[in-house]
Order: sequence, then structure tokens, then C-alpha cells
Amino acid sequence: MATTAIDTAITGLDIRPLQPTIGAEVHGIDISQPINDAQRAAIRAAVLKYKVIFFRDQPLTNEQHAAFAGQFGPLYTHPTTKRQDNLLPVHSIAAADDREYGERFKAVLDSGDAYHTDTSWRLVPTWGAVLRDITLPEVGGDTIWVDANLAYEALSDDLKARLEGLHVTHNFIGALKAVGHEYPIVAHPIVRTHRETGQKILWVNFSQQPQILGLELAESKALLDEILRQYKRPELQVRFSWRKNSVAFWDNRAAVHYAVRNYGNFPRELHRILIADEPLWGDL
Repeated sequence: MATTAIDTAITGLDIRPLQPTIGAEVHGIDISQPINDAQRAAIRAAVLKYKVIFFRDQPLTNEQHAAFAGQFGPLYTHPTTKRQDNLLPVHSIAAADDREYGERFKAVLDSGDAYHTDTSWRLVPTWGAVLRDITLPEVGGDTIWVDANLAYEALSDDLKARLEGLHVTHNFIGALKAVGHEYPIVAHPIVRTHRETGQKILWVNFSQQPQILGLELAESKALLDEILRQYKRPELQVRFSWRKNSVAFWDNRAAVHYAVRNYGNFPRELHRILIADEPLWGDL
């Protein structure tokens, strides 16, 4: 499947790739203001092509943040969101709140294995996310995104064959119950086809107790360890160093990410807005 062409001549956008297949900085636009149709199409095409794009020097209010994200689809309010001003669907990603998800979640974060994708516990996960900085440490606190298509393509043929048709659990029950919500454990295919790009995606959430259905626990763990090793390979990643007024916009169906927790007890905080996907079945 082809993606929309990125017409920088018409839009005036300056798109600078950071890695061959994942990550690009976008310059030449003020996203605090409404964008036109050509700019919107070019930005969406860049997200599809590079999986995650970044904007610098973009001071945004909550309203501007929501207005920008809302130009790419209906906004989704995460059930654990603490409402910001004007009831906007702005979700605080704060180091101080990690403890609310319990010791199991903290243990995963502290292990360095919390490669994940957002809202994968839903039957139809959100397609996009727009994240901006609020409070940053002087150094540290980078975020890593992994090209989940490249992670799949880099697997051996034998491992690809073993993973084909398998489903893995996405278990967010504990955190949802803590805020008064009930939701079943969901299982998604480990290898999924992105319906817009046609790429095969290696899709596991290591923050949500993944287990491969139909396998003995030892075999499930061995396969998941192989996938985690793929996610940790630097050549499959882009690493973004936050600074004041930075914004990241990524395709939640095509990348997994990981927040580097190397800033001690500093109260690092980012704000995220999620973009809902169409409720189509079978593909991402």
C-alpha cells in the first residue's frame, strides 16, 4: 500500500530524517496555529513514513496542543487521565505518578524492559499520539522509539515463521481497576499488518504482562525475550533528547517506545494527547 507523498514544495515544510527508517524533525511550521490541508496531509505522510516526527521550538498551551492533534482524528481520553483545564483530553506523563500503577509496573520500568505502545489493551488502540514537554531535567530523560516494521524484518526466517499467527496478551486490568474501570485482557496478533502502509509490524507491549497464547510459559518467555532483544537493538531505534518546547507525534501502530529513566528523583513531566483510530477489524 502506498502512503501519501510528502510535498514539501507546496507546504514549505523542511523534513530532516534522523535515522534511515524512523524519526524525522519537521521545521518550517508553527503548529500552535491552524494548518492547511496540504500541511496536514504532508505531516500525516511523514508520520506514516518515519513512524515518529519531532517539532522544536513550539510553545503550546493545552488548547493548542489539543487543536493540533484534533486535526488528525478524534481525540481519545485515556481512562486514567486526570482532567486538565477545560476538560481537555490531556494526559500527564509524570514520574511522580508511576507508583500509582503498582509495584509490578514499577518493577518493569526499573528493569529497562518497558518497551510499549499506548492503549494496546483496547480492541482498537489509538492510532496516534502527540507528546510535549512540561518539566524536564537538565540532562537525561530521553525517549526511544523503535521501528516495529524493521524489528520484524530483521528477524530470522525461522523466527518469523514461529511467530506467524500467534497472539499475545495486553493486560492493563490493575491500572484500570484502580480508577474504577473494568476491561478484559485483550490479545492481539504479535505480527500485524499496518493497513495504511502494508508493512508487517512486530507488536508487543512489555509493560503489560505479555504472554503468548497457546504456548507453555517457558516457550512464550523465550519468544518474548527474542522480541525484546530486537526492540533493544540501537540500529532499529531513534533516540530523542527533549528540550523546552519540543513535540513528538508518532504512529502508535508502527512503533514502540521507551522512556529512559536516568534522571533520579527529578519530577519529569510530559503531556500526551491520543488520537483515536477507526474501529476497523483485523488490521492495525
